[in-house]
Amino acid sequence: MGKTESTLAEFALDFPTEKIPADVMHLAKRCVMNSCGVALFATLDPAIEILLDFLRAEGAAPRATVLGSGFRTSPQNAALANGFLGHFEDYDDTHTTVIHPTAPIMPPALALCEERKVSGTEFLAAFALGVDIACRIGLVIYKNFRDGAAHWHITNTCGVLGAAAAAGRLLKLTQKQMVYAFAIAGTQAGGVREVFGSMCKPFHAGKAAQNGLVAVLLAQRGFTGTDGIFEGERGLVGVMAKGHDINEATAELGARWELRQNGLKPYACGQANHGLLDAALALRKKPGVTPQTIKHIRGSVREFAPALVRRRHPRSGLESKFCYYHSVAAAIIDGQALAAQFTDARAADPAVAALRDRIDFSEDPALSRRAATMALELTDGTVYTEKIEHPTGTPGNPMSDAMVQEKFTALSTAVLGAEKAEKARQTLWAVDRLADMRELIPALIK
Repeated sequence: MGKTESTLAEFALDFPTEKIPADVMHLAKRCVMNSCGVALFATLDPAIEILLDFLRAEGAAPRATVLGSGFRTSPQNAALANGFLGHFEDYDDTHTTVIHPTAPIMPPALALCEERKVSGTEFLAAFALGVDIACRIGLVIYKNFRDGAAHWHITNTCGVLGAAAAAGRLLKLTQKQMVYAFAIAGTQAGGVREVFGSMCKPFHAGKAAQNGLVAVLLAQRGFTGTDGIFEGERGLVGVMAKGHDINEATAELGARWELRQNGLKPYACGQANHGLLDAALALRKKPGVTPQTIKHIRGSVREFAPALVRRRHPRSGLESKFCYYHSVAAAIIDGQALAAQFTDARAADPAVAALRDRIDFSEDPALSRRAATMALELTDGTVYTEKIEHPTGTPGNPMSDAMVQEKFTALSTAVLGAEKAEKARQTLWAVDRLADMRELIPALIK
């Protein structure tokens, strides 16, 4: 059995809940609240009905709940739907590896909680450990991508491992079963980035959630896999990375926590937009700046996110979330970059399109990874500039607890109504004090 596989399996299964630092457990709670709000809001889009119609036709035993609708289905199907919802608006959390961890990792744990008594503290611990394992493997891969490996969606390829870790802990697998669960999960890793801007991107998160849970349920029943999914030459890490040191995946285990390198989004779009959005919203407040008086805008980042520069004029709301041009133009015009700025109607709006035509972007290797600069020129020759070193929501400039709760309230109220949304907020903010996670589910149903 590989040392990395056995070490991470033991960590997932046996690390004492009480030894997880208080700040990490608090960060986990913030992630859960954020994800529930995003998932609830996503139920307003017709896309979820496509998925639910498919699941209804499958006729699975009603054992777990899809958030918002309250539709009951099998645990693996609920994990698929809730993972899809959690990533649909691209308004969820982002780790430094660009893994969006909560959408794939929380839903399988939540589904399992519906069939057994699990305290809120135990739930958060399983989630935190799942995030840590997914992101540790993600860091090894992300820093050492093989040619072409970056084209795979790391939220799926690594998120599935975190989903398995969290679910395996709750089901109390043996160490050997957990090692095999990692293998069963890892061999299902997939998802290509070409589909960004379509329903397939959140489907990646849903499939990671579903596949991670399936891996654990199979391993529990005796299904086998390799014991070298991380260390093996043809294992997941070996296929994705080269020149790497797999020992980095277990360095400072239990002392360095990856949730501390995970940020929550203030804007409802791809995280690579966020430094530019901070800059655009700051420049919008300068004297004389209106959409009509802007002659040209130039934004710079260290390195382009390919999906965000491939099309100046997005063809849909989902596509607009992965477009530098649209994000900046809509923010300048509307003064915000929330879900309303990334709809089909806003993508097709002639006024937004006209401003997109006056925006360009360039790469500046001198900038730090998340930094952005922007120069805005008015028709009278005035030029304003802005530099953002740490975009809002990143670990260097995190959203406050108040901002996280306000975001949840705004998103959930649109679905649940004000009174029920407030009850849901109170329950989620006290999730660590729940004796039984089943108490949470009714608060998250319309």
